[in-house]
Amino acid sequence: MAESARVPFGARLERAMTVAGPLCVGIDPHPSLLDAWGLPATAQGLERFALGVLEAAAGRCAAVKPQVALFEAYGSAGFAVLERVLRESREAGLLSIADAKRGDIGSTMAAYASAWLSDDSPLAADAVTLSPYLGFESLRPALDLARETGRGTFVLALTSNPEGASVQHVGGTESVAGSVLAAIARENATAQPRSGTATSPGWEPASSPGGSTVPSDGAAAAAVRGVTGANTAAGDNRDEIVTSPSEATLGSCGAVIGATVGEALASLDIDLSALNGPILAPGYGAQGADAAAVATVFEHVRTTVLANSSRGVLRHGPDAPALRDAIDRSTEELRTHLQLS
Repeated sequence: MAESARVPFGARLERAMTVAGPLCVGIDPHPSLLDAWGLPATAQGLERFALGVLEAAAGRCAAVKPQVALFEAYGSAGFAVLERVLRESREAGLLSIADAKRGDIGSTMAAYASAWLSDDSPLAADAVTLSPYLGFESLRPALDLARETGRGTFVLALTSNPEGASVQHVGGTESVAGSVLAAIARENATAQPRSGTATSPGWEPASSPGGSTVPSDGAAAAAVRGVTGANTAAGDNRDEIVTSPSEATLGSCGAVIGATVGEALASLDIDLSALNGPILAPGYGAQGADAAAVATVFEHVRTTVLANSSRGVLRHGPDAPALRDAIDRSTEELRTHLQLS
């Protein structure tokens, strides 16, 4: 299959993070949150919850991350709601990350890849989370299909749950997590920088449909480490067409690294500067990491970090202005500590 003319996910995410900030809002319809919002634990309550989050997040963050299991719990009706969430996130100009954590082998993995990454699937997201613990190469069907369709993947590496260390830290300075991150870096080795940066010739701002400043089609993106790229979160430019997908600067194979991992990167002798891909960082907010912790953990790759907050934002619902305020506060806090503004 020929590679898609869609701008690769890494470039689209980089643009979105520059314009809207480094926040991903998790859409996690836990039964306790549905109850707190005064909603029933039914497919109808699920839909009202998820669409309420989407409405508040539109134009205020780079991405949303629906937790697939919490939709799957409602069976086919839950998947129908998820399809609507993914469709309406596109219409709102929000990048979507399906938090499915899929991992398998052979034709089964190919089927998972098709479900989440193929252009003709109603569940197609901009990116999907993957588990590499049947061997990184078992993910090949998803990695290849993501490249072909201009979508992305986030591979579990150093997760925010304490139990993860029993597997991911094994090997010390030759750890399992380190080998996963090295494999991700190899996937991103072909990502090439554009011809300029947001502060150099070759980059000219344009106006998005919502009035935001976004790069023009010929915009140059920055080198990924230590320099903010030129990106957009705006709706009509979200799947913009280019002549060559190799124009992306940030690779489209990302890593999931918890904001709560503390000194683990140092103790495992892991250098993230070679990753050349985005980092999805759960653990920010209700799970215990504040923006200062995010900045400390990812000090040397701060422009590539997409920090996820779910309950930290969602607990402010169902009041839409309160949700929007929570998103804005989180975004500003992250921008400040990551020195992005």
